[in-house]
Amino acid sequence: VVANMRMMTRMGDQAMAFLGDNEEFVRGIHSLGDLSPDRRYICHFPEKRTIWRIGSGYGGNALLGKKCHALRIASAQARDEGWLAEHMLILGLESPEGDVMHIAAAFPSACGKTNLAMLIPPESQKGWKVWTVGDDIAWLHPGEDGRLWAINPEAGMFGVAPGTSSRTNPNALGALGHDVIYTNVALRPDGTVWWEGADGPTPEHLTDWKGQPWTPTTGSPAAHPNSRFTVSIKQCPSVSPKVEEPKGVPIDAIIFGGRRANVMPLVFEAFDWAHGVYVGSAMGSETTAAATGQVGIVRRDPMAMRPFCGYNMASYFSHWLHVGTELSKAPKIFHVNWFRKDQDGKFLWPGFGDNLRVLRWIRERCLGTGAADKSPIGWVPSRGALDTTGLRVDLDALLRIDTDEWKTELQGRYEWFDEFGYVFPDQLMQELEKEEKRLKRGA
Repeated sequence: VVANMRMMTRMGDQAMAFLGDNEEFVRGIHSLGDLSPDRRYICHFPEKRTIWRIGSGYGGNALLGKKCHALRIASAQARDEGWLAEHMLILGLESPEGDVMHIAAAFPSACGKTNLAMLIPPESQKGWKVWTVGDDIAWLHPGEDGRLWAINPEAGMFGVAPGTSSRTNPNALGALGHDVIYTNVALRPDGTVWWEGADGPTPEHLTDWKGQPWTPTTGSPAAHPNSRFTVSIKQCPSVSPKVEEPKGVPIDAIIFGGRRANVMPLVFEAFDWAHGVYVGSAMGSETTAAATGQVGIVRRDPMAMRPFCGYNMASYFSHWLHVGTELSKAPKIFHVNWFRKDQDGKFLWPGFGDNLRVLRWIRERCLGTGAADKSPIGWVPSRGALDTTGLRVDLDALLRIDTDEWKTELQGRYEWFDEFGYVFPDQLMQELEKEEKRLKRGA
């Protein structure tokens, strides 16, 4: 735990000197205990800024600076101090002319968050570059200039090893050349690491994550499905030169997104900050078998913070609305859906590096140059506004807003908002009612 935390945090004499006699820091207690599931305690005390973590060896629990802990405490701290602690990546989008715009994005698990943070543009998008400021957590502070500024509070990356390869995430793989801690991966006979989905053929002989001999006929994974790597973010080939900037980077756009087979278009822009908060509060993603055992059920995960918010979530929405009043140059808010499918169940959008095409339209909207049409749910790209050169995609299907599908979606949103009771912000309920009226007029 200590070795991992040394990579994940900014620590040591310099940090202690900066803290000085200040007593305002989060106290974390970590103990393995006896690892009994009956005596496992993962406790957060937001008012006291304290974490107890006893009896679990799982990395997300044991590393007290990770989001399970940091966000639950920091979100409450941010509410008290007037900022936002969020489950967001931070990236810099550099144009061929060399100007850089910064974007923060919140996605639930299995929605492409890490891939977007470390995106490599396809050949057709020469001259564009994505810089990685952070891949998991963002602290967002209103600045004196009326903009929202973001830092990545983590100094390292704690990533899932299985599935990581030069095909799926070359920048993540490029960070793993040296000084890495691997947990629960498999070992080749020469002591090098291996996991399912790694580059090259499957080895004939391995030592599995339990220390037992393994062959392809063993019948169980060689690496634990949640095996991990821990590495300094400075080793990521796409790391931003601004990653250690004390003030952070100014955020021009915030993106919300989930995994939806229909209903949600490829991309749309919220009308204003309050409407954007509404979009984030109603955000949902369809479950995978790995998450719940049921596939295709819409699980509401507002701002991707449902597992991580350290206080009443209706109050959290109110805090978002309040932060917006402190910003004279608030970021534009967008929603994306890389996962829309056709009638045959095939994805309509290629995703991965081609998501840069959507980021380019978002950038143009922030600059005031991107063409858009007003729809009942927000601004959608005008025909020809998205660069689809070299792609065979059905933009009409990708951007379609089907009023019948939205009837069901709106009903789900009313039910979701009703769960919060009287503390739910009236302003967001009004946004839902206005959207319903717009959709009826559109129909």
